[in-house]
Amino acid sequence: MNQAFAGIGSVSLACLLMAGMVTAQTPQAGTARPRTPAAAAATVTTVTVPTDYVIGAEDVLGVVFWREAEMSGDVAVRPDGMITLPLIGDVKAAGMKPDALRDAIQTAAGKYLSEPNVSVVVRQLNSRKVFITGEVMMPGSFPLTGPRTVMQLIALAGGLTEYAKSGDISIMREENGKTRYFKFNYKDVSKGKKLEQNIQLRPNDTIVVP
Repeated sequence: MNQAFAGIGSVSLACLLMAGMVTAQTPQAGTARPRTPAAAAATVTTVTVPTDYVIGAEDVLGVVFWREAEMSGDVAVRPDGMITLPLIGDVKAAGMKPDALRDAIQTAAGKYLSEPNVSVVVRQLNSRKVFITGEVMMPGSFPLTGPRTVMQLIALAGGLTEYAKSGDISIMREENGKTRYFKFNYKDVSKGKKLEQNIQLRPNDTIVVP
């Protein structure tokens, strides 16, 4: 009897050991798995860009080459509108849409790589800015990452000071080499009157609060 029980115990112990080995080799739920360069890049922060977006100076772009990790990375657009990539060198980026830049990089990379596969994503949107100056609490530049009205920018700037001439605010906009002026009466708009003055801002608009 004792030998029989010993045999059963040995078998049970062997089963437990084998089960432990299987458990150790099987990833638990939620355990990270190795990722391809493209999958890893997809987890890095990107921003949603407007439909009319074109790349500009100071924007940060992620350039990802499939299966070419050493050529992948984030690059900032220089003031001259260029970016520099390993092996390829300088590439003009400013004034282009991300898809157009991707095609240009892919064509340039074709001289050095066979069938290059490239993705371009926007990490930081720094080129689209609007400005507010004069009698507000925090004058300066603000990023224009989405639709924003005059009233919203004034709020972002901390509101008007007690000395502001709220009925004589103007918006300056450069169009085709000429400066256009739009009038804005803060008191009227804040009371729900003449709401057409509360226009959506465009990149490089400047609000002047006298």
